[in-house]
Amino acid sequence: MKRKLDLSTIFGFIVGVGSLLASIELEHGNVMSYFNISAGLIVFGGTIGASMVAFPMSVVKRLPKMIMMSFREPVMDPAGVVQQFVKLAERARKEGLLALEQEAPGIADPLIRKGVMLVVDGTDPEIVRQILEIEIMAREARHETGISLLEALGGFAPTLGILGTVMGLIRILAHMSSANELASSIAVAFTATLYGVGSANLFWLPLASKLKRRSAAEAETAALIVDGVAAIQAGDNPRIVNEKLAGYVVPNRGKKDAKAASASAAQGAPAGAARAGA
Repeated sequence: MKRKLDLSTIFGFIVGVGSLLASIELEHGNVMSYFNISAGLIVFGGTIGASMVAFPMSVVKRLPKMIMMSFREPVMDPAGVVQQFVKLAERARKEGLLALEQEAPGIADPLIRKGVMLVVDGTDPEIVRQILEIEIMAREARHETGISLLEALGGFAPTLGILGTVMGLIRILAHMSSANELASSIAVAFTATLYGVGSANLFWLPLASKLKRRSAAEAETAALIVDGVAAIQAGDNPRIVNEKLAGYVVPNRGKKDAKAASASAAQGAPAGAARAGA
């Protein structure tokens, strides 16, 4: 699947972090005073360690990839998919289902390509639907595991921040007589909470929400593909195929492509319409 740079993720991080930095400057504070290595080790090291305990290493190793995916948005075009199925329906009605074998190599989406090849092979319609739905379910399960990891990190981080605060308070009580040690302990205590709450609400949980939304959008497109393959296999008229699948197209999105799909369907409809009229 093609991907494009997701500017909303980038601008979101810039606005979120920038707002915090701006507030520090407005209060005439020193940004560098908020950097603390000890607090960072407690929160970020502890959070990653907790995730290794909670999830298999195979899932944790996918974390960098999932983070990068949040910056690359998949290009999903439901209206374009509808138009593609209308064109496939046109050829299937004119030349038969076997003619779609020549179309398969040029189909970019692997799910559509698999469905078309199953139809060409004469697979039972119910089995075709089951095969496609199983593949979709497996993909959604992988997505859900990754999303669960990000949500878990968003839960661990504030807790580790509180743990860092408690550790800092213990140091404060242990060094009440030393002014230098006291100041250092106070810094670790409160910076740990800042890191924990900040990373959870500005990074981990927003990433989880972003990927969850994308997974839902991909699932809807996958449902469109399953219904499109079923319509092709049933030998539906191109106009009927367009009408069946048009409901998946989000209103005010891809209007141009949707109109093109309708026009294409109208061109392929006369023969079927004439037979219906007869």
